[in-house]
Amino acid sequence: MALAATRRLHDGVAAVETMTRFALAVLALASGVYTYLGARSILDGSPTAVFFAAVIYSASVSVGIYAFWSYMARFYPHVTTRAGRTAMLGVMAVGAAMILAMSSWLNAAALAGSAAVEQHLSETVEDYTADLDRAHQNALAAQSLLPDIQRASERFSQLAGVERQSGSLTGTTGSGSVVQLLSQMSAQMKSLAANINASREQVDDLFAQGQKRLETMRSLVSAPGTIEPRADQFSTEAVALTGVITSLAQTSIAPSIRRAADDLSLGFIAPVPDGGAADLVNRQSQVMDTVRASVSAQSRALAKAADEILSRPPVQERRFVPLSSAEAVLHYAQDFIPAWAGAISIDLLPGVMVFILAVVHGAIRRQEENLPFAERITAAELLRALEVQRAVTAGGVNIEQAVAKAKPQSEAPATVPEPGPGSTPEQEPNNITAIDLKSRSRDRSHEDR
Repeated sequence: MALAATRRLHDGVAAVETMTRFALAVLALASGVYTYLGARSILDGSPTAVFFAAVIYSASVSVGIYAFWSYMARFYPHVTTRAGRTAMLGVMAVGAAMILAMSSWLNAAALAGSAAVEQHLSETVEDYTADLDRAHQNALAAQSLLPDIQRASERFSQLAGVERQSGSLTGTTGSGSVVQLLSQMSAQMKSLAANINASREQVDDLFAQGQKRLETMRSLVSAPGTIEPRADQFSTEAVALTGVITSLAQTSIAPSIRRAADDLSLGFIAPVPDGGAADLVNRQSQVMDTVRASVSAQSRALAKAADEILSRPPVQERRFVPLSSAEAVLHYAQDFIPAWAGAISIDLLPGVMVFILAVVHGAIRRQEENLPFAERITAAELLRALEVQRAVTAGGVNIEQAVAKAKPQSEAPATVPEPGPGSTPEQEPNNITAIDLKSRSRDRSHEDR
């Protein structure tokens, strides 16, 4: 049974030898093709120079992969010592790492490079969208102050109208100093509200431009065709969108509101009371002091609200960095694990065949060690032994005596004790077949005589 199994394993190894070489050649060729596609995407220069450089590099990779795994398949299964196996495994690990470095990542770039670049563009669009939204929110933050400013303007305007018609503040109707002061404060508030409304129109226009840029960028990400021209146009749109975001950050009306709030209190100039009577002048002064206090409170409220808006973190300027397909597939490697697995498998699959051959040859060696010598010897070895026997016999050497002399003393047969008196010596059977042809012929001639 062991002999039959050993023969089947020998026959199997001989049968798959051609298939192993063919598989190594096909895998090396496939790796070279994908290496060519990946190398072409990262080389610069004229089309002719890029073509020949990529072809030469991919051919070198194919030859190197085929030669390396051919050596490993030829030698590793027959190395039996522990030190030799360890050294061969170390060489295999170094060779596999070199193959990964020179071929596998380019294979992955050829398999998933375009998808990786598209993912890079998609994530960049998301980042720019977040920047545009944040810049838009910061620019519109000052719009929340518009209702308060409008109410303050209306309140001053209403007080001026009431004072003009009924004199409810000073007790005297007419357009005096108080009416002028209230009208002045109402006009300042209206001017500030107008500035906020104007800035809102500008912010909305810039935001609409940014939205159009983002739509163009999204269409470039999902558009069919090669990725290189789309990436170039995407870069142009990204630069334009960066300018829009910067303009939005500079359009914020919050700094202007902060300065206007300081002007309300620091630049408050009350007119001189113009009443004809001392009592009216006194009442006008009291009302103007009240207006001053109200303006100061309004100024502090506006300054606080403007400071809260200005304290928001500004949008940092983002710079778009284009990536080649090889760089993108390395940067987003965790998102393209299947492509990486396929690229690496093409290069390292021959290692599995090497280990299969090593296991089979190991099984053959173990089975042959358990076989008798007569079943292990081949016909060629038997013929060679017979030739040696004839040559030795022709030289007049007795093989039996030579073998007996070559045996160590520990292996010599024990001395047979002499038979005692009254005992009949027994003749020990001789089971040794003489292979000395000349001595056997002399014995036969003596018997004939």
